[in-house]
Amino acid sequence: MRLIRLLKYDLAREAGDWVDDGVISEAQAELICARYEVDYHRARQRSMGYNVLVGLGYLFIALALITLIGANWEEIPRALRMGGLVALTVATQCVALRIYFTGDPRRGEGLFLLGNFFFGASIILIAQIYHLGEYMLDGVFWWALGCLPFALITRSPWLAIQAQVLALLWFFLQVSMGYYPALFPLFIAASLYVLLRGRASTVLMLLLLVSIGFWVEYTLSEFWRSQQPWVGLKLYPENLAVAVALFILLYVFSHWLALRGASVAKDYATVISVWCLRFALVSLLVFSFAFPWEELIEAQWEHRLSMWLVVAAMAAATLVLALPTRRLISSGLLLVFFVGALITVSTRGDPDLAVYLQVATNFVLISCGIWLIYRGIHDGISHYFFLGVMSILITALLRYIDLIGDYLGATLIFILFAGLLLGAAKYWKHHQGGEEMS
Repeated sequence: MRLIRLLKYDLAREAGDWVDDGVISEAQAELICARYEVDYHRARQRSMGYNVLVGLGYLFIALALITLIGANWEEIPRALRMGGLVALTVATQCVALRIYFTGDPRRGEGLFLLGNFFFGASIILIAQIYHLGEYMLDGVFWWALGCLPFALITRSPWLAIQAQVLALLWFFLQVSMGYYPALFPLFIAASLYVLLRGRASTVLMLLLLVSIGFWVEYTLSEFWRSQQPWVGLKLYPENLAVAVALFILLYVFSHWLALRGASVAKDYATVISVWCLRFALVSLLVFSFAFPWEELIEAQWEHRLSMWLVVAAMAAATLVLALPTRRLISSGLLLVFFVGALITVSTRGDPDLAVYLQVATNFVLISCGIWLIYRGIHDGISHYFFLGVMSILITALLRYIDLIGDYLGATLIFILFAGLLLGAAKYWKHHQGGEEMS
């Protein structure tokens, strides 16, 4: 997967500058953009800044009206308050519908966002009128639910993002109070529908994946909690195991998604792959110390059977997706390391094993750094190259901090890393011939 897909709109605008400077013809610029399935002429007119400014303008209109109403709230008769709030919300949404279906969908979406803000403000203020503050969770839920119809009608990613953010807020409020958010999958399904049928949106895609991850983890946590006396909100060590298995599955899924023909699928695959890779490196850096392993070894693993069933199901799905991507060996090795570490920490109570797991993690981290440097040089992807270099340098720094006092060990580690970096530089010079990387 080429990371340039993340910058394809910038590439289109850059190609426009090349056309203006006479470097390439307009037909060549169109061919370059067509390679990444971008409309050259529309991309030049695309203005993210304009959309952000318009969105912020609508937001401040909503805040101004809410502030004005709030300042004179007590002087307004109750019936007039109710009628005014309802009329303001309904009028805004009706105007948005009219504008949306009469040829200006983007402006209509902005008014829908404004109307949804008015709807939320109406819920809050009406709750204040009737002293319903103790039902705040229900208010957030109805606010999120009220945003859904307009997101589904317009299939607008921005409206779906608004609804999903509110749904996540409701989810966390429910969880913090010890309740299970049973209707949260409704919002996940709605966001998935908009993602599949509406315009492409990387933000909505990432928000959807985050929502699914939180829902899966809390569902398992709720299932495990139901087998015990009331303990309130609790996360178990098994949740960490499931999270790692989920990220491995997601990483392989990104490579499977990259094989799809649609350009949008390739764009999503690139984003998912990059973020999974970053998560993996950060996790390895954390577990390159001994104390996280000690905590896991000493933890109470009380739900091994159900945990292993979930992990086995995810591992099976990972291997199935790895077959067409030709990543069966690398995925298998990753799963073997993960399963081996999981067996060690969940079945053995010897804290001394933490040192061996720490050493193994450091070797894996260095191997990942070497692999990223190789991929960066071999495939000409600078992001992978510098990510690999940074992972090795940070590992060296952490090990130096960890080994203060053991100067001989720190010296040997620095010599090893110096050899790796100098070898990578020589390999780069040999294979790239001094050419700039993409």
